[in-house]
Amino acid sequence: MNAQVALRGYNNVKVDAGVAGASAHGLIQMLYDGLLERMAQLKGAIEQKNIELKHLKVNQATSIVLGLREALDSNQGDELAARLDSLYDYIQRQLWKAHVNDSPEVVDECVTLVVEISSAWREISSNAH
Repeated sequence: MNAQVALRGYNNVKVDAGVAGASAHGLIQMLYDGLLERMAQLKGAIEQKNIELKHLKVNQATSIVLGLREALDSNQGDELAARLDSLYDYIQRQLWKAHVNDSPEVVDECVTLVVEISSAWREISSNAH
């Protein structure tokens, strides 16, 4: 069996198991973690000039951001949801800018923003328990 195929299979099982046992709050945290991972991979692909991987990772990252946008509940926090939606929109646009312009610095800016949001999200979770 190809090692890459086995690794993908393991990762799929690991993700499926995590999703099955996660709360709604935990699922959002998993999206943030996955987004940070994809952005790191995007930056690496840009630096290595790997066009195929760069395209794959920008698509994956922007899909996760879209998922975060779709998870927003404007009924529970109208102003906060609107601000997060604007921030997610900005991050999506910046990721495509990084992709088109081969700019790892733009990816770094997005990582900084997502780390801040993710940290706040973790803080909410730890205070809820």
